[in-house]
Amino acid sequence: MSIDAKIVADLVKNDVKLVTTVPCKQLAGVIAEIDRCEDIHHIPANKEDEGIGICAGAFMGGKRSAIIMQNTALGVTVNTLVTLTQFYRMPLPMLISYRGELGEPVACQVEMAVHTKALLNQLHIPTYHFHHESDAEELDRILQYTFMCMKPVAILTDATFWKGY
Repeated sequence: MSIDAKIVADLVKNDVKLVTTVPCKQLAGVIAEIDRCEDIHHIPANKEDEGIGICAGAFMGGKRSAIIMQNTALGVTVNTLVTLTQFYRMPLPMLISYRGELGEPVACQVEMAVHTKALLNQLHIPTYHFHHESDAEELDRILQYTFMCMKPVAILTDATFWKGY
């Protein structure tokens, strides 16, 4: 099974019914797999905070959701993460491509990488960093955890995980 199919299978296994995505080259395969999945309603979003708002609506309507996004726009989501997901104890798995590390070809991506983990830590959001495909074996347990504890969880996936830029 491909890593993209495994991620989608774990979302389905954990009863995630809606996934919102913001385009990213590294995430293109998993986004395409979500698009093909009949068990998940896929809503592409223009911006990450908009995607979190869509997930909040799904949560308030009784459906489990997730967002797939890049770390470079994490700063834009701070207010939404605090006022929606944390205030309302909304479980939200966030699969985040962690751009800006060694080998990054786009200089502006590096700046947010410097702040990503510190920002998530400051927001008290549990964070997991996937470097290798084998790390995805933990995804099912991470999803179970986020729905059990009713809080957002960040899963950072770097270029090594996705096999390059």
